Amino acid sequence: MTQPPAITAQMLIRKPVAEVFQAFTDPAVTTKFWFTKSSGRLESGATVTWDWEMYGVSTVVTVKDVQENSRILAEWDPDCPTQLEWRFLAGEGDTTLVRITETGFTGTADQAVTKAIDSMGGFTMVLCACKALLEQGVLLNAVADAHPTGFDD
Repeated sequence: MTQPPAITAQMLIRKPVAEVFQAFTDPAVTTKFWFTKSSGRLESGATVTWDWEMYGVSTVVTVKDVQENSRILAEWDPDCPTQLEWRFLAGEGDTTLVRITETGFTGTADQAVTKAIDSMGGFTMVLCACKALLEQGVLLNAVADAHPTGFDD
C-alpha cells in the first residue's frame, strides 16, 4: 500500500438539510438509528461518549468543528483514532446528500484495509437506517440487528 485507505459512504435523503443535520447532531434522533446512548450533542469542541448497549461497546468522539447544516468534523476511538467528516449537501426539492468520509486507518496494511471495509459497511448501514427513519418513519434496527447472538460461525 502506498497510502492508508480512506472511505466514503453517501446517501440521498429526501428531507431538508436542517432536519438531516439535526438527525446526526441530536442524540434524541441519532439513538433511533445508530447508537443507543450518548452523553451529548455534537457541537464544536465537545467530547461525547457513544454507547452501543446491545454490544457492550462505546467510543469517545471529539468534535473538532461543526458548521451548521453543512459539516461536522470529528475524531473517534481514542485507542486507534480516525478522523470523520460528515458533509450535508442541500439538493433540489428539500433533499440532502449526506457524505461521510473516514481517514487515518492505522496498523498493518491488512489491518487498515479490514478496518476501512468494516467502517464503510457500517456507515452505509447507518445512512440507510437514517433514510428510513426520516423519510418513512421506520425504525430499521439495522445496527442492532447486524450482529445478533446465536449465529456464531
